Amino acid sequence: MGSEKREFIWLSGLLFLNILVLSTADVHYYEFFLQESQFTKLCSTKSILTVNGSFPGPEIRVRRGDTVFVNVHNQGNHAVSLKWEGVKGSIDGSNELIQPGRNFTYKIELKDEIGTLWWHATSAWAAATVHGALVISPAANEDYPFPAPTSDQTIILGQWFRQALTEGDKTIAPGRADAYTINGDPGEIYGCSNDTTFEMQVDYEGLYLVRVINAVANETMVFGVASHSFTIVGQNGAYTKRSFTNSLTLAPAQVVDVLLCANVNVGHYYITARPSSGTYITNGILRYLTTSS
Repeated sequence: MGSEKREFIWLSGLLFLNILVLSTADVHYYEFFLQESQFTKLCSTKSILTVNGSFPGPEIRVRRGDTVFVNVHNQGNHAVSLKWEGVKGSIDGSNELIQPGRNFTYKIELKDEIGTLWWHATSAWAAATVHGALVISPAANEDYPFPAPTSDQTIILGQWFRQALTEGDKTIAPGRADAYTINGDPGEIYGCSNDTTFEMQVDYEGLYLVRVINAVANETMVFGVASHSFTIVGQNGAYTKRSFTNSLTLAPAQVVDVLLCANVNVGHYYITARPSSGTYITNGILRYLTTSS
């Protein structure tokens, strides 16, 4: 078969696949309300800017090739814009600055992105509390290129400051954090009895797709689960060649998707995250719910 004919067949197949994905694409609508909310961590309470009153913010879940409309209502005190990390498709309003009391609808048209991305405020100060995951599953007619997971879990590595982050839309990060968090929880090591600890529950021999996002500004983070290893299957919204590791090192804004097999002795194990500088640490718990047969 001639090279021109082979190229024609390959291009025709690729075009057919893209048409097939587009034909199954869906449209999603989300409402985001930027608002001040009271949170207590490290034995003190303060007001932080949130989306829909949660820290981290809401998770967006779609499929490959879908379109997402996110209507953002700014009920805070400063102008805010959102950045959609790693999105290759078109974004209407990517530079829009939403003034207090106003709203704006982002239109995000996904293309070949797959796996995990994330969104956050463009202000380095607001981004400390205004961020969340963008999870992109395979299209309805697609399978994972690796063993199908039992379930998936998003883990966002964040930071917490005792100071009030009220400096508006600055581009300089607000300095070294007073604590680090896993899905908003600082864990049990900071000496405050009211602090919560993130817990991931698993079944013995279950296979879990864990989506790890480093939302910590200006810090490379090291992430691991005691006695467990990871199979890396994706990074920053794309599949990767599979590789194996006992821990992850994530640059600021980096996202890594891994498979975790719950196949060690039933019990509970520490999940840990720390900056590569070695200052502070945060912990969570991986807890087995069922016993081995």
